[in-house]
Amino acid sequence: MLHGEALPGIEPAPQARRLADAFAALDLGTNNCRLLVGVPTGGGFRVLDSFSRIVRLGEGLHRTGELSEAAMARALAALHTCAGRLQHRNLRGLRAIATEACRQAANGAEFLCRVRAETGLRIEVISAREEAELALESCAQLLIGDARRALLFDIGGGSTELAWVRLDAARPPALIGYASLPLGVVTLAEHCAGQAFSPAGFDALVEDIADRFAPFEAVHCIGREIRQGGVLLLGTSGTVTTLAGIALNLIRYSRALVDGTVLTREEARAALERLCAMGRAGLEQSPCVGPERVEFVLPGCAIFAAIVRLWPAPKLVVADRGLREGMLLRMIRGGARAMRGNGCWPRRP
Repeated sequence: MLHGEALPGIEPAPQARRLADAFAALDLGTNNCRLLVGVPTGGGFRVLDSFSRIVRLGEGLHRTGELSEAAMARALAALHTCAGRLQHRNLRGLRAIATEACRQAANGAEFLCRVRAETGLRIEVISAREEAELALESCAQLLIGDARRALLFDIGGGSTELAWVRLDAARPPALIGYASLPLGVVTLAEHCAGQAFSPAGFDALVEDIADRFAPFEAVHCIGREIRQGGVLLLGTSGTVTTLAGIALNLIRYSRALVDGTVLTREEARAALERLCAMGRAGLEQSPCVGPERVEFVLPGCAIFAAIVRLWPAPKLVVADRGLREGMLLRMIRGGARAMRGNGCWPRRP
């Protein structure tokens, strides 16, 4: 088990605030609302402020096809908090995005108009392809070593993104192909409530999920590439960081220890088995899980187990970073040229 050094391109928050150079990124997902504010440093950024709250925006979406009033109220409360944190910052760039829940919901556009009216935040719904590209952007600095290819996966609340990536030391990582499956920890927990907590139910879930990933394998022949060597597996999600925390025996979750950690196939499998054996009470008490995430962890583990069953790469790189970091890096490198006017709201007197 290897630990990364200080997060490449992302430095811990300083005491002093540098407002004039700040960029902000907001990610409204199916399960979480997340905000990140940072200032450029060298090849990356330094974090000034960070916010994350579980809002379960996609709760019940698979049954009704719409965002529920309760889910929208939770998301709006979190977005009001984000707007308050940003209101007095002199930002050079701000981008706010929404993903699978708002892509799928019949009332997704209506909800985002309401968000604009009530908070001033202008949130855009991004495509599955851009979601994969932003994840790759955020994790590119972890794709090191002599690997020729990488399979990046992001297990979200409402979907799982797969990105098949070409690696070349002389060039930035390049996206060969991607897929977005409408299968995440929230949707799976609602579809198969409780099933993941029994060994037989868990195995059945893994089998079903692997079947749904099979078309991506058929197109890209990733299994063959893994057998030939030179393929890295990189995971970015709460599921994967939880597995890393368990593998590291953390008594308290630490992003600094988890992000960039490399687990062998055997270490990842052992952590998966430990999580599955904990039961609800054990998961609630685990410092890497907690009561709010109990219902989602094992569904996420079933998705992870299906991925490593189909694509048993010898090493897994764990990333505690995602779309927010990708947006910040993209804005910083582009000087916020493309981002002015997106995600912004009128200044209050």
